[in-house]
Amino acid sequence: MVYTLDTAGKIYVGESINAAGRLRNHLDSPAKRVHRLQGARVVIGDRFNKSACLDLESYLIRLLAGDGKYEVLNRNEGITRADYYDRETYQQTFTEIFEELRRKGVFTRSIVEIENSDLFKLSPFKALSVGQSAVVESILDGLFADLAQGTSSRTVIQGDPGTGKTVVAIYLMKLLSDIQAADSTLMPEGDSVLSEFFVKGYPELLQDFKIGLVVPQQSLRRSVERVFRKTPGLSPKQVISPFQVVSAGQQFDLLIVDESHRLNQRAAQAAGPLNRMFADHNKTLFGDDDPKYTQLDWINKVSDHQIYLVDGAQAIRPADLSPRTLKDLVSTARHENRHYMLQSQMRVQAGQNYVRYVRGVLNGSVAEREGFPGYDLRFFDHLGDMRHALDQREGETGLARLLAGFAWPWLTKRNPEAYDIEIDGQKLRWNSTDIDWVSSPTSAQEVGSIHTIQGYDLNYAGVIIGPDLRYDAARGRVTFDRANYKDPRGTTNNRLLGVTYSDADILQFVRNIYAVLLTRGMLGTYVYVCDPGLREHLRKLF
Repeated sequence: MVYTLDTAGKIYVGESINAAGRLRNHLDSPAKRVHRLQGARVVIGDRFNKSACLDLESYLIRLLAGDGKYEVLNRNEGITRADYYDRETYQQTFTEIFEELRRKGVFTRSIVEIENSDLFKLSPFKALSVGQSAVVESILDGLFADLAQGTSSRTVIQGDPGTGKTVVAIYLMKLLSDIQAADSTLMPEGDSVLSEFFVKGYPELLQDFKIGLVVPQQSLRRSVERVFRKTPGLSPKQVISPFQVVSAGQQFDLLIVDESHRLNQRAAQAAGPLNRMFADHNKTLFGDDDPKYTQLDWINKVSDHQIYLVDGAQAIRPADLSPRTLKDLVSTARHENRHYMLQSQMRVQAGQNYVRYVRGVLNGSVAEREGFPGYDLRFFDHLGDMRHALDQREGETGLARLLAGFAWPWLTKRNPEAYDIEIDGQKLRWNSTDIDWVSSPTSAQEVGSIHTIQGYDLNYAGVIIGPDLRYDAARGRVTFDRANYKDPRGTTNNRLLGVTYSDADILQFVRNIYAVLLTRGMLGTYVYVCDPGLREHLRKLF
């Protein structure tokens, strides 16, 4: 059987072959964090077996965490992702079980609403893939060995868009928190290989261990903060910006850095105060404002251990870490046997080949169309048609959003009544908020920019490839049109480092931007191209 125990605002999910015995243990054991819970619900089935119960337990934990009504008291090391005989038949009953629990007030929203929420997508209660689980286990083995020996460490996790880098970062935060709080005199709860870290010796190494999660993008950082606020053992104060790494004024034992490719080098920041703060932080840590110091150097300086999650092909601005810096970071991790790759595509149903294909289309290395069965990939000649199709998907699945490259000025920042983008008689506005735009009430009627969508999942993405990209038929290649690129920080030369960015340099950033936009949709991607030459070129490939 599978059971839930709850009281005001808190819930625990478990499974057992002995309902009465397990519930009695919970009531009698003051050491158990669930012994004060008052309400119990038990789910039984004539055909239940251990595998089905573990699967249902994991399913309910993930949905409860995403629903947000309760704080989920489970640890996340017991969440399983396993195949077993006749799993599909069992899972058909899971929806019925969910609906019955929803009628009884356990859930407040539908499955679709929950699965579309940030609380669900960014929850630490995830069933890791085999590859993700192996990476997490190896990282913990190395970290605990280093802690026992008193040595520092630097780990790099690489992966393409959709391979679950952010999931692994958040999962590690929760797992380490759970290990830190564990009573090592008790048997571990789960059957996962990660349960081995809850026995005597491991929790003791994490006493007074200070951990932070560094998230460079403001929008994603705010979303993760909300998830941490609802997760026992985690605090939104643990989610910090690269600037807060220094301004916190303390030494961290471990910093996990998501989207490390978005860390900044010394350049003109987006605002004057940030530019001054960058200089002040350099002086605080290193004694002078040498332009060679980056936010990567800050993190290395203020922490004993670091875990960097990296995809160099997602750097989108000149201020981002240079390709050379990222290459050196990865090379050092490889040399020290602290480099890991995430391979499996967890977002896009078209699979990992789709990410490779999109990047190949944009850099010119793909010359023939490939098919992606089961993935809704469409090319449109009229923007109105694409908007209509996207509206239909929004009604069916939700999370269908229009995205575009930064090829139009942001007029609505000064005049909310204006329109930013006008194409084919369609009048559109950029995203009206920078924070959690994907879930905002007006997002389905707006156009999201790279700065509000990087790191997020959609069900369907409608991507407008703007006139910042063109096609040179004579040379047979995609080119960059600087006059139509409107990101105010997108072409800024770095005078401090003596770097001038050519059109070829900026072209790579713009390719990266469109590769990110074209890999947001889990179920489908719709494409509209502004430049006539590029439209005819890409028509053959999409």
